[in-house]
Amino acid sequence: MNDGYDSHLRHLAAGEQAGSRFVLMAPRRSPLGVAGANISNRPGASLEFRDHREYQPGDDLRRIDWSAFARTDRLTVKLYQEEVSPHLDLLIDGSRSMALEGSAKLEATLGLAAVFAVSASNAGFSHCAWQAGEGCRRIEGGTRPPLEWAMLDFSYSGSLSDSLARTRPQWRNRSIRVLLSDLLWPGDPLLTLHNLCRDASAIVVVQILAAADIEAPEHGNVRLVDSESGDLREVFVDASTARRYTDALERHRQNWSRACRQAGAVIASIVAERVVQDWKLEELLAAGILGAV
Repeated sequence: MNDGYDSHLRHLAAGEQAGSRFVLMAPRRSPLGVAGANISNRPGASLEFRDHREYQPGDDLRRIDWSAFARTDRLTVKLYQEEVSPHLDLLIDGSRSMALEGSAKLEATLGLAAVFAVSASNAGFSHCAWQAGEGCRRIEGGTRPPLEWAMLDFSYSGSLSDSLARTRPQWRNRSIRVLLSDLLWPGDPLLTLHNLCRDASAIVVVQILAAADIEAPEHGNVRLVDSESGDLREVFVDASTARRYTDALERHRQNWSRACRQAGAVIASIVAERVVQDWKLEELLAAGILGAV
């Protein structure tokens, strides 16, 4: 237990150090159903008018901007400074596959969680860390610096999509939401993205894969262990099997990329072993998710 906790702290500390070089960027792309919504550059709590968003059933009719309706024939409601104060809700996949044995996946996941928390603070954002498991729970201490978070649990055997469907987190309205996951479960990505997008100002999906996830198994008899269920399976891998594996993974990644475009989310894919080598995070910089301090 102590060894596991110490390694968690080391990985979080590495991420905190790396995160000091970055600021979280507010993606320009908005999720579906969110229009005219911008995040303010600085936190605040005044009732100063800041922006508009589309009217949604249940909104206070007193907030409708009737002058804008007269100009555009579209119903919008006014947003005030307190509603657009920048906030990050960070969701970490607690599935067993995120702690794949013999890989740097756990190290990269914890480190990246810390990077996002610190880079959010550098940008003037508040933050809250969540983890998806049997339910989607707020991490104890998750609004504080990462080294003060309670130890995260990577023992969930279900899918993140099921976790979100089971428990709707009390995320901040209009927050930026960042998902850290390998995305390696079957099903329609749009179902997961729908739950993430609800009342969000922006969605970022960071796919964390181990080199072992990407590389096809070596030729010959291979014993495969399902990291979620623990089931063992003996298979013979030849060139055809390896090709089917890589093709299936690429189709799955393309499905997620296509779904993110449809949902107005930003997606980036990284390899854990490359990330922990130098923490340059070039993929996240190129995608406009992070900026250099």
